[in-house]
Amino acid sequence: MKVSEIMSEGPICVKEGDFVTHARQLMRDYFLRGLVVVDEDDRLVGMLTDQDILRVTATRSNVTVGGYARECPTVTPDMEIHKVARLMLEAKNNRVPVVVSTTDRTVLGVLSNSDLLKNMKLPKGAPRNVGEIMTRKVETCNPDERVAKVWAHMLEADYTGIPVVSEKGEIQGMITRRDILKSGAVRIGSEDSRGSRMNDTAKVEKIMSTPVYTLGEDGPIEEARKMIIHHDIGRVTVVNGTKLVGIVDRQDLLGAFVNGVSG
Repeated sequence: MKVSEIMSEGPICVKEGDFVTHARQLMRDYFLRGLVVVDEDDRLVGMLTDQDILRVTATRSNVTVGGYARECPTVTPDMEIHKVARLMLEAKNNRVPVVVSTTDRTVLGVLSNSDLLKNMKLPKGAPRNVGEIMTRKVETCNPDERVAKVWAHMLEADYTGIPVVSEKGEIQGMITRRDILKSGAVRIGSEDSRGSRMNDTAKVEKIMSTPVYTLGEDGPIEEARKMIIHHDIGRVTVVNGTKLVGIVDRQDLLGAFVNGVSG
């Protein structure tokens, strides 16, 4: 299957001279995890992620997106999706722009890991259960922690989401970059996150996502895929009863679908 068959055409883009505040608003309004950055002739400059947005504080609101655009793999409409999946895994990209050719970087569309997961088949020999691909060592936070503290940790560790658990270790929710963007917590400058205003930010329980979508360790990878696509979530938590034992995200799933595929 070719990229042209599954990509989204006419993606929402920002110019490299646009303010980050504009890009942030677009992400909130359209529930985006990333934006394509182009020059004045609509040629690709790079990608702006929700993590990049969260790194920019309110005290620097006049900053333009050009300096934050990340390099990304060159993807063209005629490429096979399995090849692109490998490129995205290696680059740790959740979405990539699609350009006319390697020499003509005019943006035609965008391809996400969700698009790939919808259209790839689990190959023979690949893992079948989430317990085989999940991350077992999972960082968590509790409902009473302040968003500023959790946000700072997510940026430092490059996490897209962190499970929220009770003191007894029971899963209660998930706090994600998208939750933080929607909440408006990004208006608080990094200098405040280290200072007295940290305790003025909302508690995690006020902005976390619920319900939490869970599977047992023997849950099929196919079921995890269905959950992530249907609910448009970034990850599924793996539990033993009500206790958190692991997590499977889109990248983990994509890795399982790429495994064993030749060509």
